Amino acid sequence: MTEIIGVLLAAGSARRFGAHKLLAELPDGEPVGLCAARNLVQVLPDSLAVIRPGDKELAERLAATGIELIENPDAATGIAGSIRVGVSARSDADGWLIALADMPWIRPVTIRAVADALRAGAAMAAPTCGGRRGHPVGFSARRRSQLMSLSGDRGARRLLEAAGPDLCLVETSDTGILRDIDTPSDLAAFD
Repeated sequence: MTEIIGVLLAAGSARRFGAHKLLAELPDGEPVGLCAARNLVQVLPDSLAVIRPGDKELAERLAATGIELIENPDAATGIAGSIRVGVSARSDADGWLIALADMPWIRPVTIRAVADALRAGAAMAAPTCGGRRGHPVGFSARRRSQLMSLSGDRGARRLLEAAGPDLCLVETSDTGILRDIDTPSDLAAFD
């Protein structure tokens, strides 16, 4: 079976949120980052979370989901560094599904559909809803060197924009693929 590794990016600084947004509670009381991790692990049990060094409370909460924790010593350099850390931690995988810890509303069925597109041979895969591309995004092992050469805070967006027919778009009705939390009002706007 094709080994797809979930990589939860959880090393951001949350400057716009003004507090630790991944520990902020959703209406049901579950922390944002924990919900995102549970959804990912439900589909890809062999997932890992890339966190900031010394983020003890988040690490303890995420560990309860069974997700493997990897620290990014250069978290301040941007999201691309966290992608590189996650991919290099499992460099022998057949592919990686990159998920964002501030997107707790993505349904497991959507995560599975993107992973299945990689298993079916897609070089890259992403969900779409209403004509808009969202998260999580998947990359096959054929894209390992490109992922390892990323830099800055745009993550893999450049790769997706240049993908053309190599990008398999997975249509879904899951609006969670478009809903992230950057500010406290983002959190308050959704139930």
